[in-house]
Amino acid sequence: MSQDRPTPGSGARRRGVESSLRTAAVWAEVAELTTERERELGRALRVLDLGGGTGGLAVPLAEGGHTVTVVDPSPDALASLRRRAEESSAAGRISAVQGDADTLSDLLAPGSVDLVCCHGTLEVVDDPDETLRRIADVLAPGGYLSLVAAQRLAAVLGRALAGRFDQARAALATPEGRWGESDPMPRRFDQDDIEARLDRAGFTVAGLHGVRIFSDLVPGALLDSDADRSDLLALEQAAVSDDGGSVLSRLGTQLHALARKD
Repeated sequence: MSQDRPTPGSGARRRGVESSLRTAAVWAEVAELTTERERELGRALRVLDLGGGTGGLAVPLAEGGHTVTVVDPSPDALASLRRRAEESSAAGRISAVQGDADTLSDLLAPGSVDLVCCHGTLEVVDDPDETLRRIADVLAPGGYLSLVAAQRLAAVLGRALAGRFDQARAALATPEGRWGESDPMPRRFDQDDIEARLDRAGFTVAGLHGVRIFSDLVPGALLDSDADRSDLLALEQAAVSDDGGSVLSRLGTQLHALARKD
């Protein structure tokens, strides 16, 4: 990485994405991956943020010197992204494009992207397997996918702790991992399911584990100080240090997978 550019996500945006309990663990892995890949390729990365919304991830990546295209179906979200980009040091490296997984082939050339971030999107698309195939098409050989998706067992635990045992049982039993018709999440995934889907789409999984294991369960009243939040984040990181093998990893609200295109 050249010395005249900031490291990925430096500055105020970096502190936000790096310190939030909802994003810190995922950001740490994405930042490490982009640093390694930039060193290997000898240049900044071409990044697609699919469903990237208002740019919470895209702006820090662009501030790190990478070129980021955000594809999102919401014009309101893209308008917020443009405002956020203009307030950053990286406006010239961010493109906001209205679209979705179904239109990727019309928006990006095959093999034109080094990294795809698909965070919180696979749950809501019509066909997750087709979405993963379309992502693979736009990735260059050896390119990476950072995938974040909702995990089933966290919903089961959450419904049970809320006293909704019927909903917990439904989330455990239904193929989509939903706890009922009023569940706002179209689907949730298990780790084995995600790994199989990635394999079918032509990816090799480099890392797969749960995130937000404790942070969505701990009451906010117990997180009064930065020290409390730092301790909780350290606990989260320790719980997944074996790269997904622990029982605790399977209880994370979300799954984070890093996968390489074969």
